[in-house]
Amino acid sequence: MKNAMNAEVTPERLMQMSWGYAPPLIIEAAVKHRLFDLLDAAPKTAVELARVAGVSERGVRAIGDALVGLGFLGRQGDCYMLTPESAAFLVAGKPGYHGGFFHHLSSQLMPNWLQLEEVVRTGKGVDAVNAEDKGTQFFAEFVEAILPLSYGAARALGAHLRIAKTKQPLSVLDLAAGSGVWGIALAEQSPLVRVRAVDWPGVLPVTERVAARHGVADRLTSVPGDLLKARLGTNHQVATLGHILHSEGRERSRKLLKKTFAALAPGGTIAIMEFLVNRERTGPLVPLLFAVNMLVNTDHGDTFSFEEISGWLRDAGFTKPRRLAVPAVSPLILATKPRS
Repeated sequence: MKNAMNAEVTPERLMQMSWGYAPPLIIEAAVKHRLFDLLDAAPKTAVELARVAGVSERGVRAIGDALVGLGFLGRQGDCYMLTPESAAFLVAGKPGYHGGFFHHLSSQLMPNWLQLEEVVRTGKGVDAVNAEDKGTQFFAEFVEAILPLSYGAARALGAHLRIAKTKQPLSVLDLAAGSGVWGIALAEQSPLVRVRAVDWPGVLPVTERVAARHGVADRLTSVPGDLLKARLGTNHQVATLGHILHSEGRERSRKLLKKTFAALAPGGTIAIMEFLVNRERTGPLVPLLFAVNMLVNTDHGDTFSFEEISGWLRDAGFTKPRRLAVPAVSPLILATKPRS
């Protein structure tokens, strides 16, 4: 039995992981040369694709074949074609477009990850992007590119809260607003929604630009400052924290939840989007990998479980922590401020 088990062990999985950097770089190259966009019109051969893209046929064949192997392109005869996945998420201009995220990986994250050995030794991140002096440029350069990662979830939150049916003015507190995706998606569902967007002064111009593009800039108020120091206002019906707790770390996250509780009206809802690990921290894989990303890029950041965040919410005064399934990498965590 032991010999049989040993015979099944191969280095195949290690070899696959050794090339783990390759898929995102291949996707980024295809995005930059508009290969997915060009294939959205119709399937094309490598010769045709190289000609219209203005790149080499050799290059198209190499990354085209790799994308077929990765399942992001299909092929019939000599023609490459999109798969449903690439058609939905890698064609520029479509609502679910994720292509911009790969430039963020290669230009901002990968260089820091190359220093992981030293980071593990010291426990100190390469760049503390959760600090305003280092983080402003980091976030200002990529938050707009990752808007599609949360837009569907924000729309689903609005539907769950029945925003479109509201009869009274509704105030949304968008914390660490970034691209403004959470407030914008809710404001699009009703003209009665007003958004208070809080972020660093160097990031808010991006928020305002995106809000203008979506036609809701006249209903957005920008509040510059650190989340724990900025004036959040009071009596908001909804507060959103989209992918922010992981960079804040445990201590600041707990303080932020208490401050958010005070800013909500009785009966108000907090909505948190995070990469959630399970209670035992054995999975899912993406949140576990993202925890290492927080090790590399923040002072105290990490990923957390639903149970841990639920405990923080209860300590802050919230009730009914619950999950809401949305079209995103993790469910939303919702909780309610009691009416009395």
